[in-house]
Amino acid sequence: MMSLPFYQKSHQHYDLSYRNKDLRTTMSHYQQEKKRSAIYTHGSTAYSSRSSAAHRQESEAFSQVSAVSSQQQAAQAYSLGASQFSQGTDISRKTASAYDYGYSHGLTDSSLLLEDYSAKLSPQTKRAKRNLLSGEETENLPGNYMVPIYSGRQVHIGGIRDTEEERIKEAAAYIAQRTLLASEKELTASKKSTASKQSKISKQATSTLQREETFEKKSRSVAIREKAEELSLRKTLEDTQAYHGKLNEDHLLHAPEFIIKPRSHTVWEKENVKLHCSVAGWPEPRLTWYKNQVPINVHANPGKYIIESRYGMHTLEINKCDFEDTAQYRASAMNVQGELSAYASVVVKRYKGELDETRLHAGASMPLSFAVTPYGYASKFDIHFDDKFDVSFGREGETMSLGCRVVITPEIKPFQPEVQWYRNGAPVSPSKWVNMNWSGDRATLTFSHLNKEDEGLYTIRVRMGEYYEQYSAYVFVRDADAEIEGAPAAPLDVVPLDANKDYIIISWKQPAVDGGSPILGYFIDKCEVGTDSWSQCNDTPVKFARFPVTGLIEGRSYIFRVRAVNKTGIGLPSRVSEPVAALDPAEKARLKSRPSAPWTGQIIVTEEEPTEGVIPGPPTDLSVTEATRSYVVLSWKPPGQRGHEGIMYFVEKCDVGTENWQRVNTELPVKSPRFALFDLVEGKSYRFRVRCSNSAGVGEPSEATEVTIVGDKLDIPKPPGKIIPSRNTDTSVVVSWEESKDAKELVGYYIESSVVGSGKWEPCNNNPVKGSRFTCHGLATGQSYVFRVRAVNAAGLSDYSQDSEAIEVKAAIAAPSPPYDITCLESFRDSMVLGWKQPDTTGGAEITGYYVNYREVISGVPGKWREANIKAVSDAAYKIDNLKENTVYQFQVSAMNIAGLGAPSAVSECFKCEEWTIAVPGPPHSLKLSEVRKSSLVLQWEPPVYSGRTPVTGYFVDLKEASAKDDQWRGLNEAAIGNKYLRVQGLKEGVSYVFRVRAVNQAGVGKPSDLAGPVVAETRPGTKEVVVNVDDDGVISLNFECDQMTPKSEFVWSKDYVPTDDSPRLEVESKGNKTKMTFKDLGTDDLGIYSCDVTDTDGIASSYLIDEEEIKRLLALSQEHKFPTVPTKSELAVEILEKGQVRFWMQAEKLSGNAKVNYIFNEKEIFEGPKYKMHIDRNTGIIEMFMEKLQDEDEGTYTFQIQDGKATGHSTLVLIGDVYKKLQNEAEFQRQEWIRKQGPHFAEYLSWEVTGECNVLLKCKVANIKKETHIVWYKDEREISVDEKHDFKDGICTLLITEFSKKDAGFYEVILKDDRGKDKSRLKLVDEAFQELMTEVCRKIALSATDLKIQSTAEGIRLYSFVTYYLDDLKVNWSHNATGIKYTDRVKSGVTGEQIWLQINEPAPNDKGKYVMELFDGKTGHQKTVDLSGQAFDEAVAEFQRLKQAAIAEKNRARVLGGLPDVVTIQEGKALNLTCNVWGDPTPEVSWLKNEKPLASDEHCSLRFEAGKTAFFTISGVSTADSGKYGLVVKNKYGSETSDFTVSVFIPEEEARKGASEPQKGDQKSK
Repeated sequence: MMSLPFYQKSHQHYDLSYRNKDLRTTMSHYQQEKKRSAIYTHGSTAYSSRSSAAHRQESEAFSQVSAVSSQQQAAQAYSLGASQFSQGTDISRKTASAYDYGYSHGLTDSSLLLEDYSAKLSPQTKRAKRNLLSGEETENLPGNYMVPIYSGRQVHIGGIRDTEEERIKEAAAYIAQRTLLASEKELTASKKSTASKQSKISKQATSTLQREETFEKKSRSVAIREKAEELSLRKTLEDTQAYHGKLNEDHLLHAPEFIIKPRSHTVWEKENVKLHCSVAGWPEPRLTWYKNQVPINVHANPGKYIIESRYGMHTLEINKCDFEDTAQYRASAMNVQGELSAYASVVVKRYKGELDETRLHAGASMPLSFAVTPYGYASKFDIHFDDKFDVSFGREGETMSLGCRVVITPEIKPFQPEVQWYRNGAPVSPSKWVNMNWSGDRATLTFSHLNKEDEGLYTIRVRMGEYYEQYSAYVFVRDADAEIEGAPAAPLDVVPLDANKDYIIISWKQPAVDGGSPILGYFIDKCEVGTDSWSQCNDTPVKFARFPVTGLIEGRSYIFRVRAVNKTGIGLPSRVSEPVAALDPAEKARLKSRPSAPWTGQIIVTEEEPTEGVIPGPPTDLSVTEATRSYVVLSWKPPGQRGHEGIMYFVEKCDVGTENWQRVNTELPVKSPRFALFDLVEGKSYRFRVRCSNSAGVGEPSEATEVTIVGDKLDIPKPPGKIIPSRNTDTSVVVSWEESKDAKELVGYYIESSVVGSGKWEPCNNNPVKGSRFTCHGLATGQSYVFRVRAVNAAGLSDYSQDSEAIEVKAAIAAPSPPYDITCLESFRDSMVLGWKQPDTTGGAEITGYYVNYREVISGVPGKWREANIKAVSDAAYKIDNLKENTVYQFQVSAMNIAGLGAPSAVSECFKCEEWTIAVPGPPHSLKLSEVRKSSLVLQWEPPVYSGRTPVTGYFVDLKEASAKDDQWRGLNEAAIGNKYLRVQGLKEGVSYVFRVRAVNQAGVGKPSDLAGPVVAETRPGTKEVVVNVDDDGVISLNFECDQMTPKSEFVWSKDYVPTDDSPRLEVESKGNKTKMTFKDLGTDDLGIYSCDVTDTDGIASSYLIDEEEIKRLLALSQEHKFPTVPTKSELAVEILEKGQVRFWMQAEKLSGNAKVNYIFNEKEIFEGPKYKMHIDRNTGIIEMFMEKLQDEDEGTYTFQIQDGKATGHSTLVLIGDVYKKLQNEAEFQRQEWIRKQGPHFAEYLSWEVTGECNVLLKCKVANIKKETHIVWYKDEREISVDEKHDFKDGICTLLITEFSKKDAGFYEVILKDDRGKDKSRLKLVDEAFQELMTEVCRKIALSATDLKIQSTAEGIRLYSFVTYYLDDLKVNWSHNATGIKYTDRVKSGVTGEQIWLQINEPAPNDKGKYVMELFDGKTGHQKTVDLSGQAFDEAVAEFQRLKQAAIAEKNRARVLGGLPDVVTIQEGKALNLTCNVWGDPTPEVSWLKNEKPLASDEHCSLRFEAGKTAFFTISGVSTADSGKYGLVVKNKYGSETSDFTVSVFIPEEEARKGASEPQKGDQKSK
């Protein structure tokens, strides 16, 4: 059975789109939770808790359809989204199948759906159909409720678009629903129809045969058609389900939201307590209860906790609470969209005494005055606020924190107070803008991003048990700085007023600041939740502060903001609104709070035949609910006659005076019974009407509305009247007014203030306030203000009210606070002298006197109060006469001002009236602390009334920290001081101190005074000091300024803390918050401390010490001001400029526009002309005079005389003798230099540089050159050829001289020239200059020397080093073991190329040691060292011996010295004689080879070796057989050597033949 949404139980609103959403949401949720025991259908939970009889009845009623193919089709369709259920859940299965079926599209006739289930509706019309509920369920039905069954026809449209698809799915869904119900009722309705014709058949008959007889037989053509349509429908259903699987079906999901939050409770022990909450969200959130952040387990404590969730309400019940149940409880709601928690505290009171427990169980509560402490009963809790927040000012976008410390007595640690914040009386909830914190003793409210919406009166309320206290202060939020100067401020309080599928009405409040020009209107922006893309909703600005936003996507959530615009530009946007969904209110309510109870509704069929559609009737109660110049909103009720399907609406308009009705929404029908019309002509009159439509057609129109004129129906309110300001504090004024008359929908009022005479108005509030009274804070004390007010509603802002009368900002007058610290200053037999401290606050007016009351105290019992004085006393001391000796008295003192008599002081201590006979003085009185700074203060006092037996000779001042014990007093002065004041130095910043004073006479130290303080050593913000000033006339004065004066405050000047009234040496002038004390003739009589006190303030004072040094300084400064001089930064000076010009100049500290200068030369004034050019720059104070050229007659004294007002000054420069000549030559040189630089010239003259390769580089830098500029090098007036042409790219010209030596000495010159002129530069490289260059070259060469190395030779050992190249100027010295080496044939030194060496022949052990080679460049010696000892020496000697032996062997080795040719060519028959020389020691052995075989001497070939030196080779007659390769081999013990030669023998005849044959071959080739 299908349950209804709760909203349909009280609303007969049958909109088609509602039900479409119901079906889609229901099936999505149904498929997600199909495995639960509860079955969710139609957006509700249908529990399967019905009786077994009801299940059996349903099973029997629907078992007939199991044999029908339509049932199989329904089950198959349903199986796409859900699994098979048991027989008892057939109805739910069929319902789900019908809903799935409702998602299909493309149907052209509702009958197809009906026949798919092989059942038809009963032919009965306009009669109540049979109910499918049991009797018990029928009794629980709400009365007069009818559920319509819809039928509709839908024209198929090809293609799927958003709007078309919606209409198709809606029609299909409701036809399927109706078919389902029709088929269910067919089981009983058709059965009764057949029985009425024949006879009644028993209702319990279950025979299948009898049930089959009740169905109508179908023809074959009908069965074939149904089968075909079944297949087509199944295919359509599968395609549609696949399509929807790709869509986002979660666009209506939203996070949990607490509709009702759990409330905190305070209960007695053994009472029960229930926490309730209600949560909305989709999908339905799962709720969990926590205690102190620990989940509550009901099974762990059976009977202790009961958790229930019924009908959308969640409860946690705690049974028989005990003290341990005192905790913080949390309800946590969670779904797929997020988690949200709500908190509540439970405090269980523990009591003592006998109480009736039955009262506790019965829920009886204790009296309100009853509170509990750990020690028993307490009458009440005392709640006190400390360190409170004050009136606060912030700016949009800033952060702000309000806080105060909460002190609760008695303190009960297990119990925490309930802290709640309120704004303008409404509770403040935590949000992303606001955060609340309670730290145990301090409550804070923090704004992370201030907006004008946050402005208001903030109240903190702290509740403890049944008692609470609260404190309030106002928070003002100023507008943020506009991005465009002159643009209006941001609107505020953007709120969605009305939301439905077609539009959302947005409202806002107009800003107080329009930027200086009227606001032309507002732009509304929207942003879909989850995105950051803002789009503008209106093309033209709207002036009315409400606007319907259209073009929204149904089901989507949006946020909005508003911007104001004037002729200057668009202002900053407002704070964004809360998210709102484009849904009808009923749909929104259904999604947020789905009922969870079993369905008990009733389905009553009131339709016609489904094949016959019903055209809906006209809507009713059509009216214009809102009309502005931009839009008109219509509202109506759905018609009574509406058919069985959803309806839509068409809105029509008609100009007054015609009957030409035009349809407004031609393209898109309206789904909701509300509609906003735009694009109407302002000032024109219209009438409106509405038609309903469904698939059956368009119905008749409704009755037309009354004539509506397009324009703002809501008038701008009239300005308020009678603006009355009144004093409040020294920074605030209370403004009241008469409210605007006949104002409708009033939002509030804006108040503005202006300083009298300024003409500039400033807003006092940025959030409209309601009522007729407002306190304007943040005003300047002592200033006079006027005020004006204007009203605000949605239509706009009213005109300004008339300006109020001017009022000066100062505190309202009140009675003074009580005096305190009453003490007895002196006592006689029948009188006493009392003293007291003045009240902390005077009430805004001067205290005019004091009244003293006294009473007797006899045996500790006080008597009746009596007046001590009839006339007020002006001093803070009074002598009371006519007292009784030896009687104890108590006293009270009250202060009075013009506002009246203040409250009396606290009762004093008991003082005994008796004659004081003590010798020491009484206590000083009237202690006063002033000039409090972070490390010092001034303490003043009055002498004691009773001085003792001898006069007072001085005073001792004591100090201690306020929190220290009485034994920690310490004296500030070792010797008594005679002054009645003391400047206390050396205080610690931030420490609180108290002081006391004791008087001393010859008898000793008297009783200490009452304490002064406590006072914190700190320099308060804004503290100012007395400043000394000397004016232009030399008048010396002390000046003081105070920004914290009250209207009654006055300046009191003192010298050495004694008022200076009527002093002939001083003159005091005070005006406003400034005062000045002038010395008429400052002298030694004026030495002292001058202080200025400001009365009626919190001890504001400052002082200035004038000692002898200060008098000297001030008198000198006064003399300077009387006869001023023009101060100078620079005295007169002269400088040579680039062209050789001469500039005389000086600079004064400051020159006015009237300053004049006289120029004097040799006591005669000179004036501007061809020779002299003068100039004065009064901004910089520079005075100049220019001369083109210095001549001999210009030698002398120059003076500049300055006259600036009455100030004078001068500066003189003497130019004579050598000083002048040097200046003249310098000027001429500079002039020639300037001429030279007009053509190509040398920026840097010729110079030399020794490169890293020890070459000399001549270089110069040129300037002002061009392509035609040439450069030529000369040496000794002879041009030097340069291979490369200079390109002057880098402006450097160079000449490289390699291996520089004495031959390169001379005069070098380089000339630079072109058509503009030439310049030359010379470099002298002879004598000293050459020697300096050679020294640098030698130094570079010496630095290039490599480390000494050791080399062994056949003769001995060689030490050597390489240099880049060697010059004779580079001196080389060798030393051995720090002793210079004497060169012999065995030890030699020399240079070979770039190698410098030392040769040690035949080294001996004495040659071991350290060798040093020193290269002297002419100035410095450069050393290279090597150690020839140890292993290095041994290895070198060994290598020497090896090389020596190798040399000997090479020298004595057998060798052929020469004589044998390489090739011998000889004619056959000739004799061959060869001779060669051979050497070797010993004499070598000689042998011969032929073709590498030994050759022996014979007759044909003779081989001889004579005298050990000569070898002979002789062949007497050569033949061709003698041709071949021959070799002479010589050998001795040192080695051998072979000398080869070749013998070639030729025959002359063969040679001739060869010569003859070669030409013939050549001829043949030519042929």
